[in-house]
Amino acid sequence: MFERIKEDIHTVFAKDPAAKTVWEVIFCYPGLHALWLHRIAHFLWQHQLLFLGRLLSHINRLLTGIEIHPGAKIGRRFFIDHGMGVVIGETAEIGDDVLMYAGVVLGGTTLEKKKRHPTIGNNVVIGTGATVLGPITVGDGAKIGGGSVVVKPVPLGATVVGVPARIAGPKEPGGPETNLEHGRLPDPVLKAISEVLDRQSKLEEKVRGLEAVLPRVVPLTLPTEARIVSLTRGGEMETQIRDALKEVLDPEVGINVVDLGLIKEIVVNGGAVEVQMVLTTPACPLVGYLVEQVRRKAKSVDGIENVEVTILDEPWSWERFANRASK
Repeated sequence: MFERIKEDIHTVFAKDPAAKTVWEVIFCYPGLHALWLHRIAHFLWQHQLLFLGRLLSHINRLLTGIEIHPGAKIGRRFFIDHGMGVVIGETAEIGDDVLMYAGVVLGGTTLEKKKRHPTIGNNVVIGTGATVLGPITVGDGAKIGGGSVVVKPVPLGATVVGVPARIAGPKEPGGPETNLEHGRLPDPVLKAISEVLDRQSKLEEKVRGLEAVLPRVVPLTLPTEARIVSLTRGGEMETQIRDALKEVLDPEVGINVVDLGLIKEIVVNGGAVEVQMVLTTPACPLVGYLVEQVRRKAKSVDGIENVEVTILDEPWSWERFANRASK
């Protein structure tokens, strides 16, 4: 028993950088208190002392804000960080080395007296406010993003986010260490939107290419000089490029990069163009996509042979954009 208690305390230090001393962990960590009380309640439940087990779990809830049904099965080195609002149902099963944050619910989806709560594998991380419903299995090494609602099984090592949760990425290299970067979760919907926009841009280029090889119909009443297509230069070409870039949407915001204020400057030098732009956030997940789309659209302007896109190390201001849009 004392070995398990020592292991629990060591788990807190391993998974919470805020832990400073052993006495702090023992007396100030409700997730640890909830786990210890649950073990007693689970023992009573297994020995058919159902009322006493349920009563102890209720006292556990009052003391810690964490509700764990005495019938739930929990593995080793389980840690609930903060823990307020956590609910773990009767038939839930949790593996070893699981990290769970505040507000997580492992809930059931049926009134039948059978397995109706999730089975959580080993080395799983469940983010703040996530809800996992039904007798589904979350595979070993999986990560569930904060606020997600999981209603389908999660494969081994997958990362799921959203409502309902969708697979957003595979397992990251680096072994079984549980580490969830809450601020850097992938977005499968955003990825899908960027793919659609990318394909649309390619289709537009193909249509533009077909139009270029088709014979042009020019009214005979126009003077000969009007039928001559000439390349614009300087300010006129910059205007054409800026107009073309209005077709590039930032998928995160749904607004084109020009109106959004991401295009800072367009430098035209003959057939070469440099487009200087900023990002809505320094850690923009679609920087490669945006750069490629800007390069492609700028190069679609007649007379442009080479396009270089430079990302400036400057902050983008939403307030500045909102003020300009309201005018």
